[in-house]
Amino acid sequence: MTQSSPRTGRAARSLALAGGIVGALAVVEFASGVLQGYYAPVLSDIARRLDILDADVNWLEAAQLLVSAIVVPVLAKLGDMLGHRRVLLWSLAVTALASWGVAVAPTFGTFLLLWALQGFYVVWLPLNVAIIFSRARRLPDTAALTRRASGVIVVALQSGAIAGALLAGQLGHLVPNLTVVLAVPALVVTIALVVVWRLVPDNPERAGGRLDTRGAVLLSLALLAVTGGLGMVRLNGITAWVVLLVLVGVAIGWVFVRVELRTENPLVDMRLVARPALWPVFLTAGLFGVSVLGAQGPLSTFMRTDPDVYGYGLGLTSAASSYIIGGYVLSVLVGAGVFARVSALLTPRLVLVGAAALVAVGYLALVPFHHGVAQVLGGMVVAGLGSGALVAALPAAAAAATPPTQTAMATGFTNTAKTVGGSFASSAFALALASGVVIAADGGPATAGSLSGYLITWLICGGTALVAVVALLFVPRVAFTSVPVEAAAG
Repeated sequence: MTQSSPRTGRAARSLALAGGIVGALAVVEFASGVLQGYYAPVLSDIARRLDILDADVNWLEAAQLLVSAIVVPVLAKLGDMLGHRRVLLWSLAVTALASWGVAVAPTFGTFLLLWALQGFYVVWLPLNVAIIFSRARRLPDTAALTRRASGVIVVALQSGAIAGALLAGQLGHLVPNLTVVLAVPALVVTIALVVVWRLVPDNPERAGGRLDTRGAVLLSLALLAVTGGLGMVRLNGITAWVVLLVLVGVAIGWVFVRVELRTENPLVDMRLVARPALWPVFLTAGLFGVSVLGAQGPLSTFMRTDPDVYGYGLGLTSAASSYIIGGYVLSVLVGAGVFARVSALLTPRLVLVGAAALVAVGYLALVPFHHGVAQVLGGMVVAGLGSGALVAALPAAAAAATPPTQTAMATGFTNTAKTVGGSFASSAFALALASGVVIAADGGPATAGSLSGYLITWLICGGTALVAVVALLFVPRVAFTSVPVEAAAG
């Protein structure tokens, strides 16, 4: 009787896991990718339809990211308590309804509200990783299997982003009715909802307990106060009210941490967050959110800005800009796809460090090199390779260093940190793009963001990635491997 090799055994276990649920969850992440990639090529068209400036597009992103930051820890905790599949279905339903609403929203206020509710999709990845981890935990090499399966669904996510960007670019150019163009992602999300309902089995493992509503309220108030202060800067400049709101938000955040430390079943286990194997991961997620979430709007509008009118930008159509966005997302896909293999050759910790360094190099390169399509695409591809590895690595790393009953909370907190970073960055980038002198060549009204604002955006993205590199050097060398969590925690 022939004995299978260890590599063959690992492949068989991965195939068994994929045959059970990963394929269906890949459909969910494909839909998530469509949502993240589809709108970028037509953001300028949306701005013209809503009669807003290009800089105001960032407030759409800021509102969506704020909602995501609030709902992700709550839904992730509910996933641990009530079942990951059930909460995944809830979030899919909300996102589907919001996406259909976005397609037909007649005013900026309505569009802003529905766009913000689309932010529920951010919880899909941590819930999916938690579902995968709960299945892989019954097999040997749990951490490796989770990384491999996470890589698969992140590849599906980036494939959806590529498909969405390219399709939106073409439809935006060919279809004059923007409502029809915006209905496509709503249809894709609806299909994902049906797939999960029909094909993903429920997991009987539950953490139980009660939802920490006090913690949820405090976290929401803290985020609302800080982002509200940033919003007032745009309207009235830096005033005493702005400073007061930000300080109130920080104070409420401090109270939130103190309350969570004393709560038996907290919304966010702050002691777990403070573990040596985890706090650098969460900090990296927040810093990573600055570029992967906050910078997408500015990149899109820069590509659409006409250099003959403003003296900078690429002057691309929605179709042409979709190819650039598609190239960036393709590099993200490659980064996510090779993450597990490179981690096996090196260590997950070193891969995280290298990925953050690539993000820094890519965005800092845009500061001097942004005068042509090749230059912008080159910087975005380098940043995309690192971004793809981080998208796959961060939730898998958090799951590998967390007790089984808190997997969704930990993986969800990586997305919470990422969306908080992205939300603050979107607000800051909107202020940067609205600052500076912008004059059209013909002396007419200008809708473009300022060049100085774009340069500040790229500097911030590169600088935060460098800070993440330093933070990750503090992670224990054995973290995120198959060693016990206690060893990783130091």
